[in-house]
Amino acid sequence: MLSDTKAGMLLCLGALLLAGFAAGAAEAVDKPVRVDLATTLRLAGADNLDIRLAREKMTEAKAADEAATWQFFPWLSPGISYRAHDNRIQNVEGRMIDVSRDSASFGPSLMLQLDIGESIYRKLAASRLSSAAVHGAEARLQETLSSAVAAYFECAEAQAGVALARENVTLSEEYSRQLEKAGEAGLAFRGDVLRVRSQMERQRADFAAAIEKQSLASTRLGQILRINPRIQLLAQETELTPVVMVQTNSPLGELIRKALGRRPEIFESQANVEAAAEARKGARYGPLYPTLGAQVFVGGLEGGNQVSHGSAAESQDYQVTLSWRIGPGGIFDRSRTRLAESRLRSAELVSSKVQEEIARQVADALAAAVAAGEKLARLTSAMAAADEAFQLARGRREFGIGVVAETILAEQEFTRLRLDRLNAISRHNKAQYQLLRVTGDLGVSAGSGPRKP
Repeated sequence: MLSDTKAGMLLCLGALLLAGFAAGAAEAVDKPVRVDLATTLRLAGADNLDIRLAREKMTEAKAADEAATWQFFPWLSPGISYRAHDNRIQNVEGRMIDVSRDSASFGPSLMLQLDIGESIYRKLAASRLSSAAVHGAEARLQETLSSAVAAYFECAEAQAGVALARENVTLSEEYSRQLEKAGEAGLAFRGDVLRVRSQMERQRADFAAAIEKQSLASTRLGQILRINPRIQLLAQETELTPVVMVQTNSPLGELIRKALGRRPEIFESQANVEAAAEARKGARYGPLYPTLGAQVFVGGLEGGNQVSHGSAAESQDYQVTLSWRIGPGGIFDRSRTRLAESRLRSAELVSSKVQEEIARQVADALAAAVAAGEKLARLTSAMAAADEAFQLARGRREFGIGVVAETILAEQEFTRLRLDRLNAISRHNKAQYQLLRVTGDLGVSAGSGPRKP
């Protein structure tokens, strides 16, 4: 998904960076920047710290895999050595003699020290760990995208809540002015005037709370996207609408099987199990392979004694050894085998736990999506009834039939239901994307955009 949108991502980053530079120069809160969901997903996957950390771990695992490959190759060791001896030494016959001699050698040595069995299984384990790190990075990416989606809808909800609160304050202020004039003319009860004024102040307080909620939501979204906190982020959508990403009438078992076949956490845990299995093979069979040692020296040698001294001439040395290790760290070391077997069982248990956790996540996400959809449907129906009741109350008030308390109660109920529906839409959308995430489709399908129900 990210590779197909590099140009758009760079444009969005450029615009936001320019806004950040303007913030540093102006020493004031910047003009709000609007982002849509697709841009949010691109930015979340571009420079998030959790994703960068996961990618560094992936790079580290790949480097370890590469290092495990290089251990099969010899290394070159160029150098110079000088050795001298004076006075007493024992000869090969056992007699003590006085000797004065020296020698010097120079040239490269090609050396190899290879534990064949250990190296083979270490390389296989490193390859599995590298694969696990790749899947782990993908898992962190999907977690970050899921967090970004949730933060985006919270921002959109808070934004819509501010617009609703502003509308309520405007209506209350207009109603209060009308009653104030009626009270001054002796046409309205003083208690009704005070009741409406109290309602107006309460809605002003709600408006201030809505602004605070919007600011907090913007900051949280900016933290995930790594945007300057002085830049206020606004959702592109001016009206929060429900979206459908996954059909909630799908059988739970089918969704679980789909998740177990797609979630990167499954592949990560399986790769860790395979790495532990290779490490166990290395502990069990590695010591049966010999250790190969080889050394080749090609260079010059010169030396002599007090009587004569030879000039430098070509010199070559060759050495090849095969050896086995018996005891600690080698053959018959049962503790090492038991340790590798225990690590393998632990990896298998972790893998089973991951599968159970994913199955639970799918079940919870499906239940949450179903409940959110049902709640949204009921609140939509209830809001329609509350809207009709509010309109009737306003009509009765305009014709002088209704009482102020009736109008206020109808307005409060309508406002509360509108806020509840906003929250329900936000929860419904987050539940849909969470269900998409736990089934393993967020990294694949999120960039295509939502479907309207």
